[in-house]
Amino acid sequence: MSDRLSARIRYTECLLVKVSSGEEISKEDLSAEVFALREWIGFFQHERLIHLLVTFLFSILSIGSFFVFILSLYLPTLVIFAVFMLLLVPYIFHYYKLENGVQKLYDLYDRLALSSGGENG
Repeated sequence: MSDRLSARIRYTECLLVKVSSGEEISKEDLSAEVFALREWIGFFQHERLIHLLVTFLFSILSIGSFFVFILSLYLPTLVIFAVFMLLLVPYIFHYYKLENGVQKLYDLYDRLALSSGGENG
């Protein structure tokens, strides 16, 4: 999903460069792009919510397995904790990239909506 997010950001930035350089782009085409970007933002928001829930779940499971190990000193729970941590770290980095990408899309959406003469709401 991060490849699609990066591609959408690059595409919208290129479109904004064309608009700011004075290249002829019709208002209808710009309005269609604003609408399409709004749809993409919705998809990425859904993806962001799912990854937030998964990250939260793995955080709870990691903390829980660590406390179970502390209370019981049962070695397999330490292994489970390590596995959860190995999965949690990449999830955190992926969620971080996803969150920052969606925030960037919000900014690009506002700029594109203003350049198309529409409202950004």
